[in-house]
Amino acid sequence: MKTYERRERVSGQIRKVLSGLILKGLKDPALSMTTITGVDMSPDLKNARIHYVTTGGASEREKTEKGFKRALGFIKRELAKELGLRYMPQLKFYYDESFDYASRIDTLLNSIKKYDGSDSSTPEE
Repeated sequence: MKTYERRERVSGQIRKVLSGLILKGLKDPALSMTTITGVDMSPDLKNARIHYVTTGGASEREKTEKGFKRALGFIKRELAKELGLRYMPQLKFYYDESFDYASRIDTLLNSIKKYDGSDSSTPEE
């Protein structure tokens, strides 16, 4: 049986509460199409790096970044109510580029497949 560290439990709880806030609590349209992909906590639980993705391009990323800055006070208050920690961690939001990278790799693989002219998914008889 794996024992989970406290920071893993707290980061999971932050992710859960923040995802619920985005769905139900925040009225900012810039954050409506945002998904929280992960939360990394420092060992002392005083800093939280929150990773997110959003639909759209660079302009949507900027709008989402500004939306998180506007809503930071509300988010911290709501998290403080739910978490019950002695110290509320400092929240920093980072765009998760791994989804863009995966999409780019998928596009490259599909272009190679088209260029090759073979489709390995259908067996030839």
